[in-house]
Amino acid sequence: MKRRDFIQLSTITGVGLSLSATSFLSACGKRLNETHSSEYKILVFNLLKEWCDGMIKIQIINPSDPTVHGQFKCPTGWMHGRVIDAVYPFFCMAKITGEQKYLDAGIAVFEWGKNVTKPNGAWTNDVDPKSWEGTTVFAAIALADTLKFHGDLIDETRKERWYMRLEQAMDFVYNRFHVVGNSNINYSATTIYALHLIGNMLNNTKYLERSKDMANQIKSHFSEPNALLFGEIQNKNKKALSPKGLPGIDLGYNIEESLNNLVLYALEAKDEELLQILKKSLNSHLQFILPDGGIDNSFGNRMFKWTYWGSRTSDGMQPAFSFMAGDNPALGTATFNNTELLRQCTKDGLLYGGLHYMSHGVEASVHHTFAHAKPLATILDHWDHLPKIDKTAPLPRAVANGETYFKELDVSLFGKGDWRGTVSAYDSIYSTRKDVRQATGASLCTLYHMKVGLLCTTSLAIYKLLEAHNQQEQPGEDFALTPRIETFKDDTWYTNLFDLEATFTSKDESDSLEYEAKVQLKNEAFEAVTETASNFSLDYSATSEKLEILATTDEAIKTPTAFVLPIVSPTGEKVTQVSEHEVTIEKPEGTVKITSSSVIKIKDTPKGRLFNMVPGVEAVPLIMPFEDKNQVKITIKVI
Repeated sequence: MKRRDFIQLSTITGVGLSLSATSFLSACGKRLNETHSSEYKILVFNLLKEWCDGMIKIQIINPSDPTVHGQFKCPTGWMHGRVIDAVYPFFCMAKITGEQKYLDAGIAVFEWGKNVTKPNGAWTNDVDPKSWEGTTVFAAIALADTLKFHGDLIDETRKERWYMRLEQAMDFVYNRFHVVGNSNINYSATTIYALHLIGNMLNNTKYLERSKDMANQIKSHFSEPNALLFGEIQNKNKKALSPKGLPGIDLGYNIEESLNNLVLYALEAKDEELLQILKKSLNSHLQFILPDGGIDNSFGNRMFKWTYWGSRTSDGMQPAFSFMAGDNPALGTATFNNTELLRQCTKDGLLYGGLHYMSHGVEASVHHTFAHAKPLATILDHWDHLPKIDKTAPLPRAVANGETYFKELDVSLFGKGDWRGTVSAYDSIYSTRKDVRQATGASLCTLYHMKVGLLCTTSLAIYKLLEAHNQQEQPGEDFALTPRIETFKDDTWYTNLFDLEATFTSKDESDSLEYEAKVQLKNEAFEAVTETASNFSLDYSATSEKLEILATTDEAIKTPTAFVLPIVSPTGEKVTQVSEHEVTIEKPEGTVKITSSSVIKIKDTPKGRLFNMVPGVEAVPLIMPFEDKNQVKITIKVI
């Protein structure tokens, strides 16, 4: 296509020639005023443009070396095989703005994909030809959307070649994911939509028939009673249950990947039965969206990739929540807030993997950016089919008053006054060969305050690179961020974070909400500590004024034992040890006051903060040892 024709086409079909929200409004003029949800549209457009510009800044342009030409020079030093997914957002931005640089970037990044192409039609996840091939399904959708919406931007020769490459990729997908459950459920869900989308584009009836068949199969993978999608577990039987009878569920992958593709399929295929299941499922998943747009995946089976705003290598929540906001406007609030959170975590055009990467000096992986750029392009290309999206409907978590219990997770959400929290005794194990322990043990895995934001969160008990190519190394000391009881015996760590048998009860009254838990201190092998106190009561009480934690035992404590309470706090917030029993942390919207019946020790750290890759936040670690009495009582207030 000639440069002149390209610019004329983009002027007709795009949403404006823009470098900012102001110029965007100016360029679109009357047309933007007539479109619905303009504030959300501006947010989505500007963030997508910022990310595309950021990726272009680090794109390697060296035509003489096809092994790197078109790749991204990731700040982490890693060469990502899945960069080809970026072709779609680049082409979307090229169509919108008429700027040649986006078209050139999209062509270059996709053509680099020859370096990860296999004879069977797959693209590998990494440059290692022996690496995982299943991610081909995501690249196939990205290529299909590029050709479907923006194929007119390339010449016929290239277009024909890309269509042939698409067919090769889908032949691999068709043969690899032939039944629901032969891989993690996110692959089954994505394959359903890929087969439908590309089956229609290629007029391939076998793809369409397989898509319909798999869509019927996946309907049995929604839990009772809340219709949470399950099957995120490394087990040949994706319906395998834990000792407590709980299925493998990960909110991050569900919200950011699986539900997107199932919603798109159900809407396009007019599968009303599946659509009704998805409406219920989305409303259940909505309960876990925090007031600032964060996704509470503290207990999720694959939370080793949790980033607070979502998950490292999945796509983003925007499509499913946006398309279905007409049925529940709070879904629109959720996607709006989450997109704003993504913008908050963006710097120099790259999406950072958590709230405090920047303040702690941790580099961003470009993988987050190109993966999460795709759903924004999807939103813009489907804008005329979206319902109204704004923030008028409150999120369930924002107005929560009382307890919401999820039986299929053994997880409880609570709200009382301005306090929002999560208690987890979920016992599912994602990988039996290398357990990555998410929140369990009746831990207070999330504590959020409507005035000052996130206060307590969850990390892995021990940070592990289960997917080494999709995670970043832990910088500095690996110190768990989950509030807990712990002891050390013979240099072995024992804590309730490893207690898969923990139980809790709750009592919700008008002015308070109370939890009573029974936990044991165990090691990573799930063995209880001996010759010292092992059995503890762990109680939480929330009123409008305060949150209290009470840890007690009737057994003799013979090894140093403590309650550890890391308080989420980025570098720069003032921390004051008011007395041996009181610490304050000054936040922009208020001061957090922590008092304890025991002495409060602030753990020494090189930067004044500890940082954990999951979910990418800094914290001030407070340690309260059990002293003469066999209890520690902690009170948290916001003043």
